[in-house]
Amino acid sequence: MKKVVLITLLAIGYMVQGYSQESNKNQDEEAIKSMCGCFKVQFKYTETFAPEIDYEKHLDYTSGALEWAELIEDSDKKLSIQHLLVIKDTMVIKHWRQDWLYENQQVFHYDKDNTWSFKTLPKEDVRGQWTQQVFQVDDSPRYSGSGTWIHADGKHYWENKSDSPLPRREYSKRKDYNVMSRGNRQEITDTGWVHEQDNDKIVRKTGEKDVLLAQEKGYNTYIKVPDSECLAAKTWWQNNAKFWSRVRKSWSTIYDRETPLVLRKSVDKQPLFMHMYPLEKANEGKKAINGVLNQFIVPNNKEEDGK
Repeated sequence: MKKVVLITLLAIGYMVQGYSQESNKNQDEEAIKSMCGCFKVQFKYTETFAPEIDYEKHLDYTSGALEWAELIEDSDKKLSIQHLLVIKDTMVIKHWRQDWLYENQQVFHYDKDNTWSFKTLPKEDVRGQWTQQVFQVDDSPRYSGSGTWIHADGKHYWENKSDSPLPRREYSKRKDYNVMSRGNRQEITDTGWVHEQDNDKIVRKTGEKDVLLAQEKGYNTYIKVPDSECLAAKTWWQNNAKFWSRVRKSWSTIYDRETPLVLRKSVDKQPLFMHMYPLEKANEGKKAINGVLNQFIVPNNKEEDGK
């Protein structure tokens, strides 16, 4: 009799645990999906600290735009959001993409010098967590990290620390550091959401200890506005979605690896995103896309200068 009672209690415990986990997952999905829609965005960054007294603080960075965030994939364990900038109501620029993967074990980490490593996390380490994978405008990798969405005291947020290449606002202007260690906090608010960052600007050399050059604070606000204000972006994506779906499929084959991925910074003196524009305009297929991507992959993981 005692054995039956014990088995019954254990079964009830597992049922309650399973229900609780599913309830949390539903809250997580609701939070992630609330980052979709049309937003008035402000990007603000300021350097806050440097260990060396003679370091010259760089100018603050501020910009703003309308941004359309479209849910382009919605499955049981994956949510994918494509961001599009809207400039002066009519000009549309494909921006970053964020993929959210539930209890995902496959992650990539940025090392330095356009090199990413790929690894498998233990299943128990990612239980109940979501991996955020962030991709550049050409769908090449930026950074990824796993963390737990927190829903407590009326707050809904996710946090993670991940290394990445230099941000677009600095990669063509700065040569004094080569890795940004990003402290990311994404919090859902009553008016939209906030991407808060505590970033370390790192000098990284092979075989040496990382050197902190400076720290910065980032505070990017996404204020929800009527979807009609992003009509140009919605229309643009309808016209270009199939092409970029082919691009993502080509990249997914490249990402299915255990060896490091090293990408050239340029080919024929142009970065990858510049090579993608004519392909997009011509609505090219898989063969042409793979041809361009393969030019940027350094064979045998050997670091090279751009052609």
